[in-house]
This record gives sequence, structure tokens and C-alpha cells, in this order.
Amino acid sequence: MFGIKPVLWVLINSFVSFIYLFIISKILGKKQIAQLEFIDYTVGISLGSIAAQMSTDSETPFYYYLIAMSVFFLLALLVAVVGRKNTFLKRLLKGKPSTLIYDGQINYKELKKNKIDVNDLLSMLREKEFFDIADVAYAVFEPSGELSVLPKGENAPVTISDVAPDKIEKASLTNILVADGAVSHSGLTESNKDEAWLLDRLGASDRSELKKYILVTYDDKTDKIEKYEKE
Repeated sequence: MFGIKPVLWVLINSFVSFIYLFIISKILGKKQIAQLEFIDYTVGISLGSIAAQMSTDSETPFYYYLIAMSVFFLLALLVAVVGRKNTFLKRLLKGKPSTLIYDGQINYKELKKNKIDVNDLLSMLREKEFFDIADVAYAVFEPSGELSVLPKGENAPVTISDVAPDKIEKASLTNILVADGAVSHSGLTESNKDEAWLLDRLGASDRSELKKYILVTYDDKTDKIEKYEKE
């Protein structure tokens, strides 16, 4: 096409698409490479796909692809501008935060709505350095996919180490005994307990009654059980 050999055409198209995509990304800002929201994710994938297609297509004029990329770029800018001025459209296009833990209790409906299971929640909490869910007062799942965590009062930044360093006890992990209504045998083993003991502590007659719990944890240091029900 245009008297240029296919290999040279691919090289030129790849260079042009790279430069144009780089310029667009710089204008859209660092958010494209940081915490992506729904609209950012869609635009990013679309631009990358168009740029890749442009690099290897020697039949279609290159400016067709530049026009398509420009359309996505302008739409992304429009959404950003409108979102700043209209809260409803911003929530519609970018989503809104979901409270997964409210006042120390797991919000099972919000977990289902966001397609997150309890193990995903525990993993995200550990990434925020909360290894015991009992230490969390509120956890908010942001539109970007990040989890924001507010600890309970006694676990706020000012801790016992600030006022009584001589009374600090060694940290220990709580064991998960029930997750999503199913018994965690590995957790029972770690706690040196059996299923009969678990049923007795929970006042359950059989395993079927455990289905109402989304999470049950046990701290063998304090012999304390924390229960979180689905409803």
C-alpha cells in the first residue's frame, strides 16, 4: 500500500501508534496506569487494541485508526468533565463505593453484589495489614478496586506501644474455622480443635446450621470466637 513494503509499513504504523498512544496517555493523566475505574479500564483496553490493530494492518489507511483512538480519547475526557459536575452520571459511569464491613459486621449483601467471597475480603484486609477481621470497624470497596479500611478505636494509629511498651504481647494470627458456611478443617487443626468442639461452641446441632455464618474465627490465645452471619 502506497508503494511501501509490508514490513516497513508495520514498522512505521507501530511507531506512529506508539507515539500517539503515549501522547493520549500523558493527557489523560497518571490514573490510566494507577488505580483503574470501569471507564478507565474500558478506554485503556480499547486504545491498546486499536493501536495493536493499526501496527499490523497494511490495508486500512492509518489515519482511520488515529480517528478511532481520538474518539475514545475525547469520550474519556468528556466523562471526566461531566463526572466532576454531575454526581449521578459519575456514579453511573464510574461506579460507587461499597461498604463490605459496617460497624464491625460483614455486609453479606454487598459481598454478593460485588462478586467477592469472604476469602477475597480476608486477602484484601491482609494487604492492608489487618490479619484479624475483628480489628476492623469499616471496610469500603472503592470503584478503583482498592479496599479502604478503618480500624476499631483500640486499633487506631495510637496503640498500646505508644503508652505502655512493656506490656506489648506477641502478635498472633486468628484461625478461620468457618468460611462461607463451610468448615475449615485446616483452621481446626491449627487450633487443635475438632468439629464437635466447634458445633458445641456455636450452639449448633449439626453442620447444616453453620451455613448461616459467612465467617467464624478463633483466637486460641484468648479462647475467643468471632462470628459473622450472612444476614
